[in-house]
Amino acid sequence: MTVTGTSGHPPEALLRALRITVRRRIEGLLAGEHRAAALGIGAELALVRPYVPGDDDVRQIDWMVTARTGEPHVRVQVAERVLVTWVALDVSPSMRFGTADRRKADVAEGVALALGHLGTRYAGRLGVLTFGGRAPRALPPRQGRNGRLSLARALREDQPPDGVGVASLGEALGLLSRVARGRAFVAIVSDFRGPMDWRLPLLRLAGRHDVVALEVRDRRELELPDVGEIWVTDPESGAQLRVDTRDRRLRQRFKAAAAAERAEVAALLRGCGVDHLVLHTAGDWLRELAGFLKLRTERRPGGHVAGRGMVAAGGAGTHRAGGRP
Repeated sequence: MTVTGTSGHPPEALLRALRITVRRRIEGLLAGEHRAAALGIGAELALVRPYVPGDDDVRQIDWMVTARTGEPHVRVQVAERVLVTWVALDVSPSMRFGTADRRKADVAEGVALALGHLGTRYAGRLGVLTFGGRAPRALPPRQGRNGRLSLARALREDQPPDGVGVASLGEALGLLSRVARGRAFVAIVSDFRGPMDWRLPLLRLAGRHDVVALEVRDRRELELPDVGEIWVTDPESGAQLRVDTRDRRLRQRFKAAAAAERAEVAALLRGCGVDHLVLHTAGDWLRELAGFLKLRTERRPGGHVAGRGMVAAGGAGTHRAGGRP
């Protein structure tokens, strides 16, 4: 699902089509709402108890129970709460890489749209933070359609050219800690490449909010194909290097170093108590995202997650998803 126009960012018609596709599929794959621990006005029944004159609303009387017992009873629901969702979206040059079905940026945009749709249901509010340009930019949480429009506006913005100095993830998380007031659900959508200056800001953020890390990978970042001599470019710095991929030992060293780097990222996320999902540019990333979110709602007491692929001992886990390793 590629949504890139000639200007390097999604044109409005393609972005609208992607929104429709994501909304329909995410509704089919994942259902449910966010509940509060308190009792109040809502749609889910908590209990039925005797009616107290003067204290209870007569509109809450359960007439079937009243008829069976001969005494007035009222329905008490689980209160629905407004959920604030923050999507921290990586728009750095490295996200424009992709050698499979789509680019990393295409997956990230789709993930952001899916989370934006879920986050604005039931009067939820959506805030957006983009980073990877010259400075991170935060759009305050908005409800319903206004929240989705803020996300669409962020996706339409021009992205920084290759080789331009970019704001780090650590700087972005520091800003998010300052602007996210009150407890919220925070989704960081990134390839988690570049300086690992984000551990302490992430620890502070995870201490106040429910945070998930959604990492986007491409298989060619993990192993080199045997295609002869090639020039490789670091999109973040613009530096170039000539590589002879015919060298088997070089390919093995590259694969080992790439695996070690990704393992370090996963270990840092676990240490911060953050659930971690890996999505690839190949495969059905939306189904894997829906499964990941559903597993989080099925978490058992003690921090373990019911279901396949993910065990969140101590409150964090890593779930690998989406096609090839």
